[in-house]
Amino acid sequence: MVEVKLHDIGEGMHEGEVIHFFVKAGDTVKVDQPLVEVQTDKVTAELPSPAAGTIKDIKVKEGDVVTVGSVILTIEAGASQSGNKTKEEPVNVKEQPVVDKIVASPKNTVFTGGIATLKKRVLAAPFTRKIARENGVDIEQIEGSGPGGRVTDHDVYHFIENGSAPKTAEKAEHAATEPITTASSYTSKDAEEIPFKGRRKQIAKKMVQSLATIPHVTHFEEIDVTAVMEIKKQLKTLDPENKRGMNVSVAAFFVKAIQIALKDFPIFNAKLDEEKEVIRLEKNVNIGIATDSDDGLIVPVIHHVEQRNVRDIAVDMKDKINRAKTNKLKGSDMTGGTFTISNVGPLGSIAATPIINHPEVALMAFHKTKKTPVVVGNEIVIRSMMNVSMSFDHRVADGATAVMFTNRVKELIENPYFMTLELI
Repeated sequence: MVEVKLHDIGEGMHEGEVIHFFVKAGDTVKVDQPLVEVQTDKVTAELPSPAAGTIKDIKVKEGDVVTVGSVILTIEAGASQSGNKTKEEPVNVKEQPVVDKIVASPKNTVFTGGIATLKKRVLAAPFTRKIARENGVDIEQIEGSGPGGRVTDHDVYHFIENGSAPKTAEKAEHAATEPITTASSYTSKDAEEIPFKGRRKQIAKKMVQSLATIPHVTHFEEIDVTAVMEIKKQLKTLDPENKRGMNVSVAAFFVKAIQIALKDFPIFNAKLDEEKEVIRLEKNVNIGIATDSDDGLIVPVIHHVEQRNVRDIAVDMKDKINRAKTNKLKGSDMTGGTFTISNVGPLGSIAATPIINHPEVALMAFHKTKKTPVVVGNEIVIRSMMNVSMSFDHRVADGATAVMFTNRVKELIENPYFMTLELI
């Protein structure tokens, strides 16, 4: 008997939520055939079959949160497959006319005819799937309006309100007999409850760990981004159709400026090993990009920034942010970070005290840009000004060093042509 357990599919992962089973008890499976889809705080991953055989027993159900090492299901390896048709077996079209219906109705994604059920894979947060389950809705029937076709809470509620998915008698009876969770004495009985698990719970654990471990200090600065925004505008004008990839984001310049500054102040590209009592200065600069997704905060990493130009950084950043928002990142996309940035400016922030991404020692947040009258020389002129917040681990670095590091970043962003002197 082969036990399929939840293994560590992400850095620092301790648990995951079972999102979807691709098999059921009695199914025959091949080696590497997807068995179950699991979502952690970082990624959604499919667990493949380690052996060929028959699914003997499924130990958990969809929606359960399981810890690393827990048995999800068992496989009777090498069991006889006689009498058990696999999904790969050819279907006799004459005996099973439902196949003709599937071919003739490409818009329909779910069919039941006694032989198989075809379902499309959909993107949806665990809480969204829970709403669908509790209301008897087959989430695979819903067209998602979110990024990458993701099904949102609104999509599910809209589907329910249109009367397109009435509950079956069995589900209605189950819903009627299901115990009601009582609210606490200080909470309204009409309050909506959101599950505190999965990625949100992991984010909470990491935030608590960081604040409990690291003595945070935040330093603020104001940066004139007029010049770098002008360069971005000029590049776009020279390449209006972006055939040469010259339409780069301003944030890519910020990443490059930080990498150059970290070369001068390597103490912020470091990790503190308290057990060995050493501060480890990292050789490579791998910058994490704090990204907001439907499932919560996620930090894809731009690796080896010291070896890359601004255009390469911009392309990689755009790709990873898009995949983060559609839950398509790989584990390797989120590991190895040495410094993190948070570009919250587009959302309208003016200042913050960001929490460091433990075990890193610093994080810089870029806030919104606005045109402001400033004194240049002896004249008042209009410039594009942006606030930045620099949080650092005071065990590892001192305030003066943090100010000098921020000043170096400021110098590079305000004078972007200085960056050309640092290109490899």
